[in-house]
Amino acid sequence: MKPRIINRIRQYGLVLFLFCITSQVFASPQIHPGAENMESYLSLIKGKRVGLLVNQTSIVKNIHLVDTLNKLGVNIVCILSPEHGFRGDVDAGSVVEDDTDSKTGISVISLYGASKKPSDEIMQQLDIVIFDLQDVGVRFYTYLSTLHYLLEAAAENDTEVIILDRPNPNGFYVDGPILEPKHRSFVGIYPIPVVHGMTLGELAQMARGEGWVDSTGKVTIIPCSNYTHDSLYQLPVKTSPNLPDMTSVYLYPSLCFFEGTPVSVGRGTRFPFKVYGHPEMKGHSFTFTPRAMPGAQNPPQKNCTCFGTYLGKVSEEDLLSGEVTFKYIIDAYKDFNNTSQFFTPYFEKLTGVDYIRQMIQEGKTAEEIRSYWLPDIERFKKMREKYLLYE
Repeated sequence: MKPRIINRIRQYGLVLFLFCITSQVFASPQIHPGAENMESYLSLIKGKRVGLLVNQTSIVKNIHLVDTLNKLGVNIVCILSPEHGFRGDVDAGSVVEDDTDSKTGISVISLYGASKKPSDEIMQQLDIVIFDLQDVGVRFYTYLSTLHYLLEAAAENDTEVIILDRPNPNGFYVDGPILEPKHRSFVGIYPIPVVHGMTLGELAQMARGEGWVDSTGKVTIIPCSNYTHDSLYQLPVKTSPNLPDMTSVYLYPSLCFFEGTPVSVGRGTRFPFKVYGHPEMKGHSFTFTPRAMPGAQNPPQKNCTCFGTYLGKVSEEDLLSGEVTFKYIIDAYKDFNNTSQFFTPYFEKLTGVDYIRQMIQEGKTAEEIRSYWLPDIERFKKMREKYLLYE
C-alpha cells in the first residue's frame, strides 16, 4: 500500500503536497525516540553494570546518550560499537577496531571486527545492555543483525537488554523480496522483505515471537512517543557516512542492489546513493568520478569516470512511492557492455532470492519482477500485525 501522503498528492495536487511535507518536517520534533523517555528506564539501570550499544545517532535532545548517562552517574562498563564505528565515520564494510572513548575513558568494544557477537567474557561483566541505534528500515542495513547477535549473547548469559526504540524513516511501506534462508548473512539475517516497515523494537519482538532468536532472555522495549507508521520522520543525525540526507535514505532500498554489481552508487562523491554509473555505461550523458574521501576511502570505480544517472532531483512522489524497484538495475544492465560480468554473488545476499537475477537476464520489466513478490508481502503484513508497537 502506498503511503497516505501520496494519495493526497494525487487528490489535491502539488500545493497541498508541499504543505503536507512542510507540516511533517515541522512535526518531527514532536516525535520522541525511546531514549528521551528516560523516566521509563533510568530506574531499571540504577546500581547496575551497564553496557551501551550505541553510535553517533544515540542522542538525547542533542546530547549523546553516553554523556547523558555518564553525567547521571550510571555505571557504564563499556561501549559496544557497530558497523561504521562509535563515531559513525568508518567506511562501510571496513573492520572497526576496539578503542577507548577519549572524552570519557570508557572502553569501546567493536562488534564489527573479529567477531560480530559480544563475547561471553564481555556479557558476564554486564547486568544490562542498552541498545540505541537509529536504523533506516532496510533488511540489509546491518544494525538489525547487530541487534540479533546481541539478543543471542544476552540470552546465553542471562543479561538483560533494553531497546530504546527509534522511528523508521522508511516505516511507511513494506515492499521487496523476502529473504530465503539459504541466502542468510550479516546483510540479511531474517526472512523479511527488503523494506519491512518496522522499527528495531518491533523487529526484536517478531524475532523472539517467531523463534528466529532465543526468546528466554529478558528484553524491555522503550517505545517512541507520537510516532506512527504514517510518519515521515526526518533523521536528525545521518546514520552512516554515505546516507547524508533523506533523498539518499529514500533511494537506498532500490539503489543498494548495485553493491552486488560493478556499478558505482556514488560512494566517494558528494552525492552517494543519488547516482549510479560505470565507465562502460556509455549511453548516459551524466558523469561522475569517485575519489577517496572520509567514509569512502576505497570506493568502487575509484578515480574512474563513470557514465550514469543522477537521481538527486527525482520527484517527491517517486521518492515516497512506497515501492522497491529494480528499474535502475535493469537500466544499467541493458547499457552494460559485458553483461556476463554484471552480477556478483553478493547480489543474491542483497536480494535474498535467486529469481531476480534470472528475471533481469530474461528481459523482464521492473513491474513484472515486483508482481512476483507481492503475494509474499501480503502474507508478511499479516504475520507482523501482532508485533507492531505503533499504529
